Formats: sequence, C-alpha cells, structure tokens
Amino acid sequence: MGCTCTCTPSSLLPSFPPRPRPPPHFATAHFVPRRSKHLTPSHSFRFSALPLISQGNGGGGGNNNNSNGGGWGYPFDSGDSGSRHTLFLSLLFSSAVCCFCHLFLVKFAKAKNWSSENEVLSESVWEVKGGKRTRLVPDHVKDAFVSAQPGLFSELSSLNASQVPSFLWFKCRGILMRLMLPEGFPDSVTSDYLEYSLWRGVQGVASQVSGVLATQSLLYAVGLGKGAIPTAAAINWVLKDGIGYLSKIMLSNFGRHFDVNPKGWRLFADLLENAAFGLEMSTPAFPQFFVLIGAVAGASRSAASLIQASTRSCFYAGFAAQRNFAEVIAKGEVQGMASRFVGILIGIGLGNCMGSSTPLVLASFSVVTWIHMYCNLKSYQSIQLRTLNPHRASLVFSEYLLSGQAPPVKEVNDEEPLFPAVPILSATFASKAQSVDLSSEAKDAAAEIEHRLQLGSKLSEIVNCKEDALALFGLYKNEGYILSEHMGKFCVVLKENCSQLDMLKALFQVNYLYWLEKNAGIGGKGILNDSKPGGRLHMSLDYVEREFNHVRNDGESVGWVTDGLIARPLPNRIREGNTASLNSVSS
Repeated sequence: MGCTCTCTPSSLLPSFPPRPRPPPHFATAHFVPRRSKHLTPSHSFRFSALPLISQGNGGGGGNNNNSNGGGWGYPFDSGDSGSRHTLFLSLLFSSAVCCFCHLFLVKFAKAKNWSSENEVLSESVWEVKGGKRTRLVPDHVKDAFVSAQPGLFSELSSLNASQVPSFLWFKCRGILMRLMLPEGFPDSVTSDYLEYSLWRGVQGVASQVSGVLATQSLLYAVGLGKGAIPTAAAINWVLKDGIGYLSKIMLSNFGRHFDVNPKGWRLFADLLENAAFGLEMSTPAFPQFFVLIGAVAGASRSAASLIQASTRSCFYAGFAAQRNFAEVIAKGEVQGMASRFVGILIGIGLGNCMGSSTPLVLASFSVVTWIHMYCNLKSYQSIQLRTLNPHRASLVFSEYLLSGQAPPVKEVNDEEPLFPAVPILSATFASKAQSVDLSSEAKDAAAEIEHRLQLGSKLSEIVNCKEDALALFGLYKNEGYILSEHMGKFCVVLKENCSQLDMLKALFQVNYLYWLEKNAGIGGKGILNDSKPGGRLHMSLDYVEREFNHVRNDGESVGWVTDGLIARPLPNRIREGNTASLNSVSS
C-alpha cells in the first residue's frame, strides 16, 4: 500500500541551520553522519502546531488535512481536548495548594518568633553598671528598653514623710560609694580592702590634725605673731625643707627592704612622721634652734613620705583583684583627700581653742598620735599580702611539709611579725587572733629558718677544698643556685642567672633540710658525703624536684602568688666556668 504525502511549499517550512562540521583538530572519522530514516508516526504530523503556519481559529488552507483547528498545538498529547483541560486544572490546583502552604508556613514562623520574643521580654532584664543594678523594661512606642525605676522626684513624691530621711541616706551613700570606692565594689577588690580603707581614713584625719598643730607651732616659733621679718621666716623655712630633702635621697638606696617587709616599714614611717610632728611642736619653746629642729623634723617627714609612697604600691597591688590597679590607687587618693580635709577642719578648731599654749598643744598631740598609730596598726594588720617573702614562704612550706596542705593567706599574714629584726616590737604589735590552719611547729620552723637563712653567700666561705666544689657544682648543675649548710647557717650561693623562682625553690629545699633535721634526725656529714646519692643534699634536691610544682599549685589554689621570692639577698653571685679543669676555688 502506498504512502500518501502532502506537499508543502518550501516557503512555509521553517529554516534550520546547517549541520555543524567537526572541529579541525578532531578526526573526521570520529563523527558518523546520521542516516535519515523514514519514521511512520502514530498520528498524522500537524503543521498547525508550528506558530509559523498558525492562522487563527480553523483556518489552515485547503492543503491542510488537519480538522482540529488552528492555534497553538501540543505535540505530546494525543489530540484529546479533555486531557488538556484536565492537565491545566491539575497544574492550577497544585499552584494554589503550594501558595496556601507557603502562606501558612510564613504565618506560623512569625507567630513562633513573636511568642519567643514575648518570652524573652517577659523575663527581667538588668543593666549592671559597676555595683549598681537597674531593671529595664521594653517600651514599644519608642522601640527601646527603658529603666523601670522611677526618677528621683517621682520616688520622693511617692514616699511618706517618715521614709524620706532613710531614702535620702540611701541615695547619698550610693553617691559616696561611687566616689570613694572602686567600680564594682566589693567584687573588684579583695576582702581586706574595706577594713584597710576605714582604718586609713581615721588615721588620715588624726595625721592632719597633728599637721595643723605643728604648722601653727612653727609659725609661732619664727615669730609670725610677734612682728618678725617675713623674709627671715621664709629663709628659715627653705633651709628646713632643703636639709630635709637630703634624707629622701639617702633613703632611696633601701628600696628593696620595703618590698620584703612593707607592713613594718610603713609602721616605722608613721612613727617617724609623728616624731617629726612632736619636734615641730616643741620649736616655740626653743626658737633659737628653729633651723636645727626643723631640719631634723623635715628629714624625718621626708623619709616617712618616701617609705609611705614606696609601700603603698605593694598594698594597692594586692587589692586589685580584677587588675584594676590604677583605679584602686585613684580611689585611695580620693579617700586620703577626704580624710585630710576633715582633719584640717578639726585641727583648725583645736588650734583656735588652744592658741600658743605649748603644753595644751603637746597634750592634744599625744592623744591624736595614739589614735593615729592605733589606726595605722589595725589597718596594716588587716592587709593580706599574697606575695612570698622569706618568712611567709617558710610558713607556707613548713605547714605543707607537716600537713600536706598550703595554709590560707589570712592565717599566714596574721602570724607574720611586723618587725622581724626586733622581736620585742614584733611581740608587742602581734595579732592576738589564734591561728587554726597553722601549727606551732610550722611557726617555730619559719622563725628559725629565717634566722639561719643566708641568701647570696660567698662560695669561698662554705667550700674548703676542690672535691667539695666539684661535688656541689655537679649536684646543682641544672639549678640557679647552690645550697649547703655551713656553721649552722643555710647558705644559698646564687648563680649569675638566678631568678626569683630559683630563690623560691632554694627556700623550699631549705625547709625540707630543716624538716629532715628536726623530724627525721638526718644531720649533715660534710659537703662531699651529703652530695652523694643518699646524702642529705642529694635527697632534699630529689624531693624538691618532685614536689616543688605541687606546692606551687597548692599555694596558688589558696591565693598565693608563687612566681618568685620577694627577698633582699646579698650582692654576691658566681659564674660557672669549666669545672672539669678546676684547680682552685675562688669567689
């Protein structure tokens, strides 16, 4: 049966681009031309599906055998109009469902976010500024958080007449705390800061009262109220202060002493200051010795001011619990200015009442001096130094060797003497509180060790032969020090590269040597024997190598600063050479 084909003019057929040729760098054999096959479609091919021959509704020309009408055609359908309508309705319904689901999910997400925001806003929000807390509530009109606390005048209007004084006192106290205390008090400082500041405030008042009375006496001594020449008075005053400045220059060489025992030196400075005030008050009775008495008093006051300024930094460094060192100093100056202002007012009042009567001035000075020194003593006893000097370190190490635990900071500071070099004064000003965590054995050990310790010894004083020197250098070849016992003294020879941590380690070994001597009965048998395995020096060094980091960690856990020893060693140092060719021992 023949195949009938309808001829169509070539102008009605779409133009197709020619088949591309293979690129020149590919072989032509790789491309196989497609053979044209005569395909018999399942239905007659409809040219009406092409937009070029679409001519409206029903037109197609006499040569078109398609009776389905003109317009856009669907080459993938079977020609049934019902199936096309079903497909269109399905697509429309699917689109509507997708839009509805999308809107529902958006609305649900917004509702969830709004509920979470409400939960957050329903909770209390606080603004913390230093030690002050302010509750904040949301203001939806301003779109911001505002303070929930009413203003000062609204609070006053809402109070009864009996509540106003307490309210004003509370507000004034808050202002004074912000002015006088570091921001974030009491969390920003240590626990001993407040007690120290209170006692210092009272002593500052007493000090200024003495200063006003002393200045008044000096003015009477130079004849201010008796017609003296102002120039002569000025010259005497300049000479008095100029000679006094020399003491500050000479005393600066003892700065290392102030770091080791700041409490005792600070109390000694207060004694000097009060002695200077007493000398100045006695000048009206001896006006002919004005320059001499004034110079001695000026020297004492200059020395006292230098010691006070040097030791103040040690105290403030311990108070700065949050590294707010500068702020603690600034607030300390503010507290000092406030106490001095009150003291000046009281001193002026006392001066007007007593006039030029020297006995009354001295009697008042005696009472004020007693108040001044007592407050100073209580303020220094309240300080808890966290650095380790020889005495505090010996207390910590001795208690660790006896009980296995490092004692707390407060217990050790309460037991430390203010004047280690003067036992009588130390016993007089000692704290009466009984220590709980420190045993009597540890206290006795610390006192004896400090007495027998000698940091910075000369090697030539403890070594008598070449063998002893080689034994010590071999034992301590990896350490920054050399330790030996000589004539009952624990002699620590410091190497040139010795650090503060090395000195702390040497002191720990000294404490263990003392423990071996008192509790194990192991005494010295000479440097050579003690340096051998099983000897006292060798045994103690092995123990220190094992336990030194443990005792440091235990000390840090209770608040101690264990990065080194604050000490004043002798200036002797040694430099190691070639010990293998050592022929003579020299220092």
